[in-house]
Amino acid sequence: MGYSSEPISEPTYAWRELLQRWSDDWLDPVLHEDERVEPFPAEVRAARWLGRAGADDGKITRLEARLGRRLPPSYREFLQTTDGWLNTTTEIDRLLPAGEVGWTRDLAPGMATWTTDTTLKISHTPDATATYLLNPEVVTAEGEWEAWYVAHWIDVVIRYRSFWDLMNCEYDSFRLAE
Repeated sequence: MGYSSEPISEPTYAWRELLQRWSDDWLDPVLHEDERVEPFPAEVRAARWLGRAGADDGKITRLEARLGRRLPPSYREFLQTTDGWLNTTTEIDRLLPAGEVGWTRDLAPGMATWTTDTTLKISHTPDATATYLLNPEVVTAEGEWEAWYVAHWIDVVIRYRSFWDLMNCEYDSFRLAE
């Protein structure tokens, strides 16, 4: 039996805990069912989880090869926890699974003209009113890419140090809306 000489890395970000709280809050019928255009599917409510199974290392490696870059740690761990996610707020329809993530210039060329064509588009909203982007041009010492919240009704890009910071802020905003 062979063993890897590399140390086993523990998750740095508490994604499962955060996302489980978010799922429980969204799925509380007293608090949010009336905010949704259509209710969450029965299987989502039964599982009490708005996500999917996590992406395996092969899927993440293929995404990184397609992009030509290593993903930032917090986003990489997010994908390992859940390969896609339903609604973070009423503005964001879903976070994309690894197979649908891509450069803004390729997925939303019109958006790239007023942001930057080097950002990574990681969310989807049918009417394209709001989105989450990751900016590989601004990177922390830990390898985190700057995360952006962009919406047509605001004149600025709201910037966060990392995807983890963006999602925690979005969760806090979601909770305040209750």
